[in-house]
Amino acid sequence: MTASRFNRLVPVNSALAEDSSTSGNGSANAFVTLTEEDDDNVAIGVKYRAPPPEIRDIVDAPPLPALSFSPLRDKILFLKRRSLPPLAELARPEEKLAGIRIDGKCNTRSRMSFYTGIGIHQLMPDGSLGPEKEVRGFPDGAKINFVSWSNDGNHLAFTVRFEEEESSSSKLRVWVADVETGTARPLFQSPDIYLNAVFDNYVWVDNSTLLVCTIPMSRGEPPKKPLVPSGPKIQSNEQKTVVQVRTFQDLLKDEYDEDLFDYYATSQLVLASLDGTVKEVGSPAVYTSMDPSPDEKYILISSIHRPYSFIVPCGRFPKKVDVWTADGKFVRELCDLPVAENIPIAFNSVRKGMRSINWRADKPSTLYWAETQDEGDAKVEVSPRDIIYTQPAEPLEGEQPEILHKLDLRYGGISWCDDSLALVYESWYKTRRTRTWVISPGSKDVSPRILFDRSSEDVYSDPGSPMLRRTPAGTYVIAKLRKENDNGTYVLLNGNGATPEGNIPFLDLFDINTGSKERIWESNKEKYYESVVALMSDQKEGNIHLNDLKILTSKESKTENTQYYIQSWPDRKSCQITDFPHPYPQLASLQKEMIRYQRKDGVQLTATLYLPPGYDPSKDGSLPCLVWSYPGEFKSKDAAGQVRGSPNQFAGIGPTSALLWLARRFAILSGPTIPIIGEGNEEANDRYVEQLVSSAEAAVEEVIRRGVAHPNKIAVGGHSYGAFMTANLLAHAPHLFSCGIARSGAYNRTLTPFGFQNEDRTLWEATNTYVEMSPFISANKIKKPILLIHGEEDNNPGTLTMQSDRFFNALKGHGALCRLVILPFESHGYAARESIMHVLWETDRWLQKHCMLNTSEVSPDIDSSKDGEGKEVTDSENKAVAAGGGVPFQVKVINVITFLSFGPGA
Repeated sequence: MTASRFNRLVPVNSALAEDSSTSGNGSANAFVTLTEEDDDNVAIGVKYRAPPPEIRDIVDAPPLPALSFSPLRDKILFLKRRSLPPLAELARPEEKLAGIRIDGKCNTRSRMSFYTGIGIHQLMPDGSLGPEKEVRGFPDGAKINFVSWSNDGNHLAFTVRFEEEESSSSKLRVWVADVETGTARPLFQSPDIYLNAVFDNYVWVDNSTLLVCTIPMSRGEPPKKPLVPSGPKIQSNEQKTVVQVRTFQDLLKDEYDEDLFDYYATSQLVLASLDGTVKEVGSPAVYTSMDPSPDEKYILISSIHRPYSFIVPCGRFPKKVDVWTADGKFVRELCDLPVAENIPIAFNSVRKGMRSINWRADKPSTLYWAETQDEGDAKVEVSPRDIIYTQPAEPLEGEQPEILHKLDLRYGGISWCDDSLALVYESWYKTRRTRTWVISPGSKDVSPRILFDRSSEDVYSDPGSPMLRRTPAGTYVIAKLRKENDNGTYVLLNGNGATPEGNIPFLDLFDINTGSKERIWESNKEKYYESVVALMSDQKEGNIHLNDLKILTSKESKTENTQYYIQSWPDRKSCQITDFPHPYPQLASLQKEMIRYQRKDGVQLTATLYLPPGYDPSKDGSLPCLVWSYPGEFKSKDAAGQVRGSPNQFAGIGPTSALLWLARRFAILSGPTIPIIGEGNEEANDRYVEQLVSSAEAAVEEVIRRGVAHPNKIAVGGHSYGAFMTANLLAHAPHLFSCGIARSGAYNRTLTPFGFQNEDRTLWEATNTYVEMSPFISANKIKKPILLIHGEEDNNPGTLTMQSDRFFNALKGHGALCRLVILPFESHGYAARESIMHVLWETDRWLQKHCMLNTSEVSPDIDSSKDGEGKEVTDSENKAVAAGGGVPFQVKVINVITFLSFGPGA
């Protein structure tokens, strides 16, 4: 699902994180020309700065609302959002415990975004929207989260918090609203009952009752950290157990951390009715999920408990799963799994014991789950590898679980329909194989059969996924369709429709028994990109007649924002239900083209080329160009060469998107495929650098050949693994780029010794690969300017902030032209307005100095300059720096500028 299609459509019971004016012409006139001394003072200043107005205005544009449809598909919520949060919100204290971060003041995960209001619209019979009814009753300035419909669609539940004082927010309280009147009120009459949202938060048990995770009323003050520890911190492996784990962060460190985790994560479950009745159920525990059965008689309750671990996050702590009655009485224990510290790092390795425990969506109260037969180790060869079991919530005495299906690959889920039909999915990462089985859960005499058996990388052969309809119980099952005078069993397959010309989404009427297909809907492929979002004719139980089919689609073009439509059969009538304005009209006429070119080894590559509004190659000539990408791994050249995406999709621009520099008259080459291919027994990373450079050379040659990019003014950048790519390209392909921007990357793979990204060999198994892939080891080769940006509180596995700090010191130790920006309070992605604006200012300044104004004499003939770095000359007469205003926060910036000159043939 692409961001442009689905960034505003949210599922029920979602807590959506936020997505992501004068228009300048991007010329040098938008800058202030400073002396060299003034420029250096700006460069190493300690205040936050803002990019020029043409970038700032796009980022500050008010966000469009998110949408949520009612269970009966007759109403739509418009969930209103704000723009970027201030840094003061990120600066609130947070506890880093067991791999998660907790806002102790709110008793939630830290840094939650929120909605500012809820509007209800009636979906009229003609497809239009009725007037907005604003949900009212909660305090002004309330922050709204976890919006959820009751199954009958008559009520909404959501949480409310508000600012108590500067940089402080209250704990969450659950509110309910009557959908017809829009009037909201607190669920609990007592003002002392607050939500605990560290893990699960609340769930509708039936149309008038909610089960809520609350902060225990008896909880006192947080545990105090002892001034003097009770002893040393000790970890032991005297049993010689093989324990290999990736580089997790924010883990528990000592007994105090364990106590603090228990303090914040422990909940008291409370059953609360809309009539005001409140009942505590169960004992306080660290509950992680609550899932009512479709018949509303039982609840599946998961919790974690001690002994905790200091080397893995809470998702691998000891886990207990129980069945309770809907009124809170214990029925039975399904499993109590020990701590999972020794899950192998090989992909497709899993936890031992029962996993993926769920209710069957098509049954009142039947459970199903998977159990591994290979001890969870993907390297063990065994058949079957996984077994799927099923059992009633309350089995008869002595009744054993029933085997539903056996799999030789790794279990990947089930789409339920009824006793005659379910689809079971399995896959295997190493081979990229994926299979779909057709089973008849209620007929043991009907043998399972394979419906699809294909490579997950082969997007051209993707048949699509079955569309699901909502049941009255609120579950989702495969929608069966029927046709006049036809007894066939039909389902709807919704696919992306990948083709060599780009994605052309489709909807097929598929006979599950014969395999025959009839295409009943397809996207307009000339100008628009359309896709099927949801089924809208699922209010009634049973099979849907084709003539009664109704679907929700999205429609967009290169320059037109995504809008939503209702499509109805049999006349295929299309009604537009949204009319969102263009989010950045100053770039409405940008130029977008999906381009194809070839790597020297014959692999076909794809990229999206964006050009500024009004760009005319005959008049404007070549432009400075920013190449922004992220490497991907494949098992075959054919799969790597397939086209993904559509040339007609709307150009969505997030707050740190490279497309912002279209407003500065840059050409942008976005997402050029950087395939790292490992065919046969070869691992992709065995030739990482070679393939990386070859892909980059092909991309640069193509934009130069087209005349849109100046050969001396091409910059490269990326975030996370894209930053790793950027540093490697500057080290191993300096002839291609004038400078680089690397955000939140990892540069020394010896610091992630038990695997990284898609590499599941250890440092000791693939020492040369780890070393050769690490740009840290090649820091002495980097001669082109590189800007490093990193959040000071990065919690992503492997990309700890130390990676950028040590890489910068390595670069500085070899006299490289480099700059390191550490953003206080920011994590792997950047959230605060001050931080994002400063990142944009830093990036814009770097591109202006080292790309747009680059005067180095680099030969446009790429092949003739591969052995040399070129001559780096910085024009001190034309130091151009963005005129941005500072704000009263500090940002840590370390700047080293070394003027490098090279002799002939360097």
